[in-house]
Amino acid sequence: MKTLTAFITLLLFAGVLSVQALHKDKHKPKRVLVFSKTTGFRHDCIPVAKTTIMQLGKDNGFEVDTTEDAAAFTSRNLKKYAAVIFSCTTGDVLDSVQQIAFQQYIHNGGAWMGIHAATDTEYDWPWYNKLAGAYFLSHPRQQQAKLLVVDHNHPAAKELPDEWVRKDEWYNFKDISPDIHVLIKIDEKSYEGGKNGDNHPMCWYHEFEGGRAFYTELGHTKESYSDPLYLKHLLGGIQYAIGTKHP
Repeated sequence: MKTLTAFITLLLFAGVLSVQALHKDKHKPKRVLVFSKTTGFRHDCIPVAKTTIMQLGKDNGFEVDTTEDAAAFTSRNLKKYAAVIFSCTTGDVLDSVQQIAFQQYIHNGGAWMGIHAATDTEYDWPWYNKLAGAYFLSHPRQQQAKLLVVDHNHPAAKELPDEWVRKDEWYNFKDISPDIHVLIKIDEKSYEGGKNGDNHPMCWYHEFEGGRAFYTELGHTKESYSDPLYLKHLLGGIQYAIGTKHP
C-alpha cells in the first residue's frame, strides 16, 4: 500500500512539474535570428538594421540574436527561433546541409522574413525562390516614389497610408510567385526605372509548406531605420512572422 501511495504521489508531482513547464514555456518570449551574411554586394544599412531590430525586440517583448555565420543553420539550433530574418543577405549564403536544415525548420512550422536584398540571395536554390516569392532583377537610382498599400489587414500594413511616398532603392523582380499575397505595390508612373508594370509588388506574405514567409523590399537606406512609419511596417512583419499578430 505504501508503495502504491508513493507511486501515485510521484505521478501527481510529475504532473505538476509538467504543467508548470508548459505554463513557463507558453509565456517564454519569442526569439528571432537576424541573419545578414553576404557573398555579393554588402549594404551599409546592415549594422543599423541589426540595432533597430534588437531595439524593437526590447520594446515589444521578443528576443533577438544576430549572426553572419551560416553554421547557425542546424536543425537543433533553429528550433530556438520563432522566425529567421534574412536582413540584406546577398549571394550564396547556405551550403547544401544548411539548406536542408532550413527547409526542415520551415516544414516544422518555422517562419522566414526577408528584408530588401533577401531576394538577391540563393539564385541556384529553386526552393528558396518559392519561399521568398521572387528574385531581384535590377534597380534604378535611388529616388522618391509612391507606394500603394493594397491591403491594410496585415499588421505590417495596418498603420500605413493608402499612398506612401518615400525615397529608397526600388527593386525590379523576376520569377514572381503567383501564390504570394501582395500588401504593397509601387506606382511605376511615380519614378523612373520600373520594369514590372502595373502589378509591381513591394511587400507580400504567404503560408508556405507548413511555415510562413514575409518579405519587404523596403529598407535599403540607413535613414529607413529612423522612419517611424517604416519601423511600424517592419515591426508588423516581425510580429506576423513570429505568430503574435495575424492578418
